[in-house]
Amino acid sequence: MKLNLLDLGWNEFYERQFEPFRAEGWKPARLIRDNKISYGALLEDGSNGFDELEVVLSGKVYHDAETDAELPAVGDWVALDVGSENVIRARLQRQTCFSRKAAGESTEEQVIAANVNTVIVVTDAGPDFSPRRMERYFALIARSGAKAVVLINKADLYPDEQNQGAAAAIRALNTDAEVHVTSVKKRKGLKVLKDHLKRGQTVAIIGSSGVGKSALVNLLLGEDWQWVDDVNEVTGKGRHTTTARELLVLEKGGILIDNPGIKEVQMWTDETTLRERFADIDELALQCRFRDCKHGTDAGCAIRAAVEAGKLDQARYEGYLKLEDEIAALRKKRKKRQMTVGRRNKRDHKIKARNRVDREEIERDLKPRA
Repeated sequence: MKLNLLDLGWNEFYERQFEPFRAEGWKPARLIRDNKISYGALLEDGSNGFDELEVVLSGKVYHDAETDAELPAVGDWVALDVGSENVIRARLQRQTCFSRKAAGESTEEQVIAANVNTVIVVTDAGPDFSPRRMERYFALIARSGAKAVVLINKADLYPDEQNQGAAAAIRALNTDAEVHVTSVKKRKGLKVLKDHLKRGQTVAIIGSSGVGKSALVNLLLGEDWQWVDDVNEVTGKGRHTTTARELLVLEKGGILIDNPGIKEVQMWTDETTLRERFADIDELALQCRFRDCKHGTDAGCAIRAAVEAGKLDQARYEGYLKLEDEIAALRKKRKKRQMTVGRRNKRDHKIKARNRVDREEIERDLKPRA
């Protein structure tokens, strides 16, 4: 398949950034795989389309990155110094960045996919269905700058009423998101993907393990790219087998970034994005009698009144409070980490200054006297 830069998502935004790098003789490449100690990249070849190369990161790019999230990731465009080692000399600024808080106790941001136009969340109307988790996905997608699309997959396993009910509940969470009921197994409802899988458009597919992501990728690629286990008769799930994040170019147009099943959706967003997703609750809060209302047992709480009157779903409000708590805790951890790093840098600076003074004194003592 003969491709050019436009097929891989190249546009004027990246072209403007790349001008100074062309003068260095470097070439634009897009990262398709992270191999931990190296990367896989696609590099334009004027005669044959594209070459896939194994590339390494330069020491400068590594040391200039203040956090792991600033290092190159799958989907990034980079300036490549082509030679015996094929070295990444720079990472271009991202148009969008879909990320979450790294799993565990870390306070670091983990980039899931860079420079994506659309994030497709695959779920089902059965065991995986969770409005609270979907709210988290929507908050992260909103922050990334990409468009949100949700597939209620495996529709053949559940009654239509259950599938449509799940779709309606998700649409109510985000009126800007596209929500579709699909069945990869029966090849139903998937034509909607044509609007997103176009030349130069990048789509990231995410979701829990076992919801049919690998089967969807196999269908789009037209081959068994990801091996899928038999479906469990109890849970209705096949074991998801994607083990590494990878960018895949489709023959009919469009680019996929397939991701391993996401076990937890920890927040990496800001207060503004959160409040945009829960504007209805914020409006209710303005009606509370007291400005510092804790929305618990305080008198005149408009939110509690709305819950009691059935105008606000209790689970949605509890999800909002939990997200707020997570963001506050993350902000506190990051501040503590910044203070620790600041103290460490001060200490290192003092040590370097003291060593320099000691060195100068030694050199002065060793200098021959006239």
